[in-house]
Amino acid sequence: MRESLQAAIDYVFVTLKFHRIEANVIPTNTRSRGLLKRLGFQEIGVAPHYLRINKQWQEHVLTALINPSWKD
Repeated sequence: MRESLQAAIDYVFVTLKFHRIEANVIPTNTRSRGLLKRLGFQEIGVAPHYLRINKQWQEHVLTALINPSWKD
């Protein structure tokens, strides 16, 4: 998964020239949170009642990765 996400990040930042990528994850999903952290995503907050999953509202940890090479 890490290799696939790294390739996607490279494509989005280099080819599409995006400034920012966001990823949101349920707080108890420690594996996904760890992967995002290893890829350089920073946690920026928590969104209560973010998505309804299996008929229950779930809060999510919001993360973002900023393109270090982005230029106007």
